[in-house]
Amino acid sequence: MTRTAGELAEYLHAALVGDADALLAGVAGPDSARAEDLIYLDSPRHQERVAESGARCVLASPGTRLGGKTILEVRDPKLAFAKAAAWLTLKSEAAFGVHESAVIAPSARLAPSAFIGPYVVIEGGVEIGAGSVIEAFCFLGRGARVGEGCRLHPRVTLYPEASLGDRVEVHSGAVIGSDGFGYVFGEGRWWKFPQIGALEIGDDVEIGANVTIDRGSLETTRIGNGVKIDNLVQVAHNVRIGENSVIASQVGISGSSTLGKRVMLGGQVGVADHCTLEDGAIVGAQSGIATGKIVRQGQTVWGSPARPLEQAKKQFASIARLPTLAARVRKLEERDEE
Repeated sequence: MTRTAGELAEYLHAALVGDADALLAGVAGPDSARAEDLIYLDSPRHQERVAESGARCVLASPGTRLGGKTILEVRDPKLAFAKAAAWLTLKSEAAFGVHESAVIAPSARLAPSAFIGPYVVIEGGVEIGAGSVIEAFCFLGRGARVGEGCRLHPRVTLYPEASLGDRVEVHSGAVIGSDGFGYVFGEGRWWKFPQIGALEIGDDVEIGANVTIDRGSLETTRIGNGVKIDNLVQVAHNVRIGENSVIASQVGISGSSTLGKRVMLGGQVGVADHCTLEDGAIVGAQSGIATGKIVRQGQTVWGSPARPLEQAKKQFASIARLPTLAARVRKLEERDEE
């Protein structure tokens, strides 16, 4: 969709310096941009690349001047670029209807504007909201609910009774609502603990490829509005994740742990059971949160076991000096022996 720089400035509430009639048809990086692509500058170290770019229009901080280019002045160029991309990028018209190969129970309730792709299986009592897209080979178990404007990419599995809010996107291979890993040992063997709870996913959530989210055991696993989950993440039973939290790839969250709002977990973080990460907590990559630990509001931790960041960095530096200290100790021991 082609727009003008003036129209985009109005949409973003940005100050415009330059040609308000400059045409915009898409977004790109500085090195590959064409004249009608929008780019952004959020660091002085990229200024030369942006100045030499073929793009005519740039999102940049107030006061930035690049000879011959139209500037849209914004406080956060990267955020403005993300908003502009959604506004400028032409979305293909959503398909609707049911593919002839889909298998759909008579009691399922599908909005007329929903799309059901090839070889989808939909069991009884399933609800699918307006404008939702269910792509090829997805499985929706009995009583599952998909809200409005959702998209399930190919081969997503929704177990029975799993509930998705509106505008949820689930990428290929994700398994939503599977049994949690709950067993009790007795009489010389493991007995499966009931996994009969619910799973509720809020609005505007994005779930990456091959993510697994378990239903509650006797309670409910809840994923709050606006949560973003990267690929290959495991969320166990009874976990609660607060609004707008972000979880990077290969994270594992054990049962009955609670994450507050705006929590950030780096890649390969391990959260043990019954932990609490309060609002705004940040956990660095490959950190380990021990059973029952509380990470306080706004705190940044790192390491395994995780510690406050400054403490963890000091300990890491000390560990790096151990070979030198060990060599000094050996010399002292040799001197004493002599």
